[in-house]
Amino acid sequence: MTLFSTRNAAILLALACLTFTTVTTASAQTYSPQAQPPAQSAGQGKPAQPEAPKLNPKEEADYKALMAVTPTDAGKKIQLGQQFMQNYPGSRYEESVANQLVDAYYAKQDWNNFYSVADRAVEKDPDDVDALAVVGWVIPHLYNPEDPDAEKKLSKAESYEKHAIELLASIPKPASLTDDQFAQAKSEKLTEAHSGLGLVYFRMQDFDDAVKELQLATSNPSPDATDLYVLGVSLQQLKRNGEAADAFAKCSQVPGPLQDRCKQAGDAKSAK
Repeated sequence: MTLFSTRNAAILLALACLTFTTVTTASAQTYSPQAQPPAQSAGQGKPAQPEAPKLNPKEEADYKALMAVTPTDAGKKIQLGQQFMQNYPGSRYEESVANQLVDAYYAKQDWNNFYSVADRAVEKDPDDVDALAVVGWVIPHLYNPEDPDAEKKLSKAESYEKHAIELLASIPKPASLTDDQFAQAKSEKLTEAHSGLGLVYFRMQDFDDAVKELQLATSNPSPDATDLYVLGVSLQQLKRNGEAADAFAKCSQVPGPLQDRCKQAGDAKSAK
């Protein structure tokens, strides 16, 4: 599954998450009338203002160079991203660079580094909606029932996707985005989260919840073939054969490796 045009929309939502975190932190602070007033600068009688952090021209140039690399050049993106993280620990661009590395490792199917970078991003920012959604999506797609940690991984994916959906419900629109841009970015990210959660429930054989999530994931104009196929199978398990046939019919219209399988499944249902 292609992750929403290499997940460009997710970069926009990362900015929104940053805004949301800042607003939430500020609103959580309370004013104490007993608190001492801030120190004042000598001779001015005004509160001292902290100096704005100075921009590092080399850091800015290196970040622009990283952003200029196309998502299709995953090797170059990884090389520059790793160098950036090593050279500028704690950079204000850290979350953005980490998410770009996650995308690049996904493109390379380098799953060890994919999980390593994504998990560090979530550890640093538990509300990183981009990392939450993509990790929760990948885990059930790479599911191996023989893995001794299979159940644990599915539980992790479930919690990640639920939290991503929760965050997206209240994420504020950044001033830099138009209403249409924000709505599109949010819709694409929600689709990814519902898709991942639906497959998690399918792997758990919770077909009722799998159907609910996958119906949400496939309600967009360009549904994913895998989501439609798994939706059809889940509906079959619930003996909702007419709806299953509809899902398979839609899946058979999507070009790709599942097209013939969906057509066969739909024909088999129609013949009964």
